[in-house]
Amino acid sequence: MGPMTTAQAAPDTASIASELIALHGESHRAAITRGVKQVQARWCAEDGDAEAMRAFCVQHFVADPALRTRLLDRLESAVETVTGHLYEIRRDLRWWTDVRTETCPGVDDLLAKFDPAPDLSDQLYRQKLAFLALLNFPRSDLAEMLREGDAWNVNRWAESRLAQTFGPRIPSALSERARRIGHEASVFVAGFHIPVDALVDASGKRWLPQGRKLLAHWLVREEVKANYGDPANGLARQRALMWVMARHIDGTIPASVMDGTNTKDWNAARNTLGGAAPGMLDGPKRYQQWLQQRDLSFEFDRLYPEAPTAIARKFDLDREIPEAEVERLLVGLLEHPVMHDLAAFLRKRLGRALEPQDIYFEDVAETRPAEEMNAAVKRMFPDEGAFEKRLPEVLRGLGFSAADSDFLGSRIRVEIARGSGHAMRPGMPEYGAWLRTSRLDSELGWDGFDTAMHELGHNLEQLCSTHFAPRPLLRNVPNTACTEAFAFLYQSLGRRVLGLETPEQAAKSFQLDSIATMLAACQIAGPSLLELHTWRWIYANPTATAEQLRDEVLAIAERLWTRFYEPHFGKDPYRILAAYQHMVGHPLYLADYTIGHVMSHQIRSHLRGKDLAAETKRITSIGSFTPDYWMRKAVGSPLSIEPLAKDCAAALRAIGG
Repeated sequence: MGPMTTAQAAPDTASIASELIALHGESHRAAITRGVKQVQARWCAEDGDAEAMRAFCVQHFVADPALRTRLLDRLESAVETVTGHLYEIRRDLRWWTDVRTETCPGVDDLLAKFDPAPDLSDQLYRQKLAFLALLNFPRSDLAEMLREGDAWNVNRWAESRLAQTFGPRIPSALSERARRIGHEASVFVAGFHIPVDALVDASGKRWLPQGRKLLAHWLVREEVKANYGDPANGLARQRALMWVMARHIDGTIPASVMDGTNTKDWNAARNTLGGAAPGMLDGPKRYQQWLQQRDLSFEFDRLYPEAPTAIARKFDLDREIPEAEVERLLVGLLEHPVMHDLAAFLRKRLGRALEPQDIYFEDVAETRPAEEMNAAVKRMFPDEGAFEKRLPEVLRGLGFSAADSDFLGSRIRVEIARGSGHAMRPGMPEYGAWLRTSRLDSELGWDGFDTAMHELGHNLEQLCSTHFAPRPLLRNVPNTACTEAFAFLYQSLGRRVLGLETPEQAAKSFQLDSIATMLAACQIAGPSLLELHTWRWIYANPTATAEQLRDEVLAIAERLWTRFYEPHFGKDPYRILAAYQHMVGHPLYLADYTIGHVMSHQIRSHLRGKDLAAETKRITSIGSFTPDYWMRKAVGSPLSIEPLAKDCAAALRAIGG
C-alpha cells in the first residue's frame, strides 16, 4: 500500500469539503473540514483514486443528528464485536504459555503467536469501516482532550474514542513481527530463572536448597526481602543475593550457572566458581531483547506521524499524561523533603546504616514470620482453587453487597502463572476475568495470596469498568496506572481478609500504608526515570549495539542513584535501578506503577470514612476519560503527590521508628 502520488491526482480536500458544505449547509463546515482531512490522512492508492475518495465522502458523510447518533451506536457495536471476540481468541491461544501447566513443545509457542486477524487494521480501512468513522467523528489528540474534554458529554467522549480506535494501517508482516517479538520477550522474561543453590554468602556458606531457582528480577528481590527476618545471617545473604541481581543486570552470570551444569560454590560478589574464574558468561541477552523492542518501535514510528516515537505513543496515546508531567511527578517524589524522614525511619527500624537493597524494604508494620503468614493463608485458602471458590465471600467481607459479591466473584478465574502474576480483563461482558498468581509447591502461601490480592484489585476494576461503564466505547479506565491504583489498594487489604487486622487497627493501618506506599513509590520512581532516560538515549543513538545499550543503562543507573538515592542509601555497586525485567517485556510501563501508587493513595485517602465497595464500583465505572479528568471525577482533585507525601509525613510523626 502507498500514499497517493501527484500522478494519481491526490484528493483536493478543500473542493470535497466545499461540495459537502454546499450539500449540508454552512453549520456543518467544521465537522466536514475535519472529517475530510482525517480521511485524506489515511487514504492510500489502494483505496481508490481522488474521485473514489470524493464519492465516498459525498455518499457517507452524515449530517442528520438522529442518523449520526444511530451511526455511533452501530459502529460502537461493530467495534465491540470484532475487537472483543478477537481479544478472547488470542487470550485462549496464549493459555498454555501463560499458565503453569503441562507443555506441548513446539506447539504452545505456535499457538501463542497465532493471530486469526493479522491484517485487521488494514482491512478496517480497505473495507471502508475506518474511513466511515473518521469522516463522521473527530479523532481528538491529547492536547484537545485536556483543553476541551471537561465540557464534553458522554456521547462526545464516545465519538472521540471511536475515531481513536482506528489508528494507522499496520501491514500484516509488521503486525506478525510485533506479535512474535512480544511473545519472545514474554517467554524470555518468564523463563529467566537463575539457579542459586550453589550461591554462597561472604562466609562461604550455601543456604538455599538444592534445585532452587529465582526468577529475575522478581523472586531475587522477594528473597532479599525475606531475609529481613533473619537478624543473624540476613544481611550477609541479602548482599550475596544483590550480587546475583547485579550479575543479571550486567550479563555477567556464569553460563554454567544459568545452564545448571555448575556444581561449585558460586561467590556472586567476586563472580568466582569454586574460587576460580567463572569461564564463559551469559552475556547481554536482556539487552539484545531490548534492541528487538527498539527496532520494532522504529518500524512503527513512520506509521504514527502524530506520535513518531515509542515515548510519544506511550505518553500521548496510551497513558494520556504528558511526558513532562510524568517526569515532574517522578522527580518530585524523589526530591520531596519527606524522603529524609523516610530514610531516618528506616535507619531506626533496621538499626543500622542503610544499604542499596533497603529500597526494597516494605514491611513497616510489625513483621510476622513467614511460617505464620503461610499458615494464616492456608487456613482460609489452601490453594488457588479455594481462593477462587471463596471470592464472593471475600468480597462480602470487604463490604460488597451480596448481589455484587456473587456477580463479580463468580466472574474471576484463578490460575497459577508461569512467570509473575498478572490479570486479564474480559474482552466482552459475556466473558470473565482471569487472575494469575504464584504458589508454593504444596500450598498457595502468603506470597501467592499477596499477589492474588493485587491481581484481584485489577480484576474488580476490569469487571466494573466493563459492566458498569456509561457505554461500551468508554469501558476500561484511562490507562494502566489507573488499574494499578486499585491493584495496590486491594493488595493492602490482604491482612484484613485473613482476619489479621481488627477494625480498631484501621487508623494505624492507614498510617502504615501511607509510609509503605511512599516507600514503594520512591523505589519504583528511579527505575521509571531510568527507562525514560534510556529510551531518549536510544532515539539519540539508533544504531547502538547490545553492549553499548547495556553500558548506557548502567551509566544512567549510576547517575540517577547518585542524584536521588545515595544520600540516603549509600553507594550502589549493583546498579539496581536497572533490575526491572518489565523494561524488556513491557517497554515504558514502569512509570505506571509509580503513578499507580500515587493514585492508589489518593483514592484510599478519599475513601477514608466512605464505603469501600460502593466507591470502588463508582470510581471504576466512571469511564475511559483522560486520567486528569478521571481523577477529578473520582476524588475531586487532579493527580498529585501531595496527599501521599502529606499523609506519609503525618504517619512518620505519629508512629516514629
